[in-house]
Amino acid sequence: MISARERALNYVVLTVFAALALIPLIGVVASALTPAAQASASFTWPHHLDLGNFATAWHQGHFATYLGSSLVVAVSVVVLTAVLAILAGFSFAHFDYPGRSLLFYITLIGLMVPPEAFVIPLYFNLRDAGLADSYWALILPQTAQSLAFGVFWMRNFFRSVPVSVVEAARLDGATDWRLLWRILVPTSRPALLTMAMLVFMWTWNEFLLPLVMITDENKRTAPLGLAFFQSEHTTQYSLLAAASIIVALPVVALYLFLQRHFISGMLSGAVKA
Repeated sequence: MISARERALNYVVLTVFAALALIPLIGVVASALTPAAQASASFTWPHHLDLGNFATAWHQGHFATYLGSSLVVAVSVVVLTAVLAILAGFSFAHFDYPGRSLLFYITLIGLMVPPEAFVIPLYFNLRDAGLADSYWALILPQTAQSLAFGVFWMRNFFRSVPVSVVEAARLDGATDWRLLWRILVPTSRPALLTMAMLVFMWTWNEFLLPLVMITDENKRTAPLGLAFFQSEHTTQYSLLAAASIIVALPVVALYLFLQRHFISGMLSGAVKA
């Protein structure tokens, strides 16, 4: 048990950090609701709310197309990463074969290699394969980028499952395939949703790969479209703030919808080695 003084100090510290995180967000929302004539680069509280900035930014920035492209890429990356991470994580956790540990640590190297280190040769490879300027030029590399984390995450969760559960399933005659998809995967729902949420967020926010790989305007992702929109409306602060909220809103909405599962996955020991 902590004392009343320690509890009060904890609340003070949490309040300070919450304020530091929320004040910039409040400023962006206030700027997005400020009429264009009143908008400025500094914090401005609007005299009256103007929701028209969102409609203007939506139509002028073609964000319906950009959000659609981001959704296609992000969902594809999440699905591919989840399937491959489940299979590889199960293999590393429950199979014993020569070189297993070495192969696992080689996989983890993907966590340490930044996109800047390979994006140029990757572009030429994809161009030679005829995949440049397509959704596959974004889906395949980002799946590979996310897979190291996904394998690490699912392998550690599968290792945390009690041995008695696995042994009971094997005594009942369950094959490896049935053990994985009928027993382990259903129990891994919080960890799986947490991984999916993180991969979706990373993929949605990716900027460098779309910038290098995509030239077709109709295939631009939301962050890339926002950058082009910003270059065209440099001093229209209300429109820029509204566009930023439009791009960030899907990730925020997804987090709010999956918040309970996300927190459960983070606290359930999914990363216990």
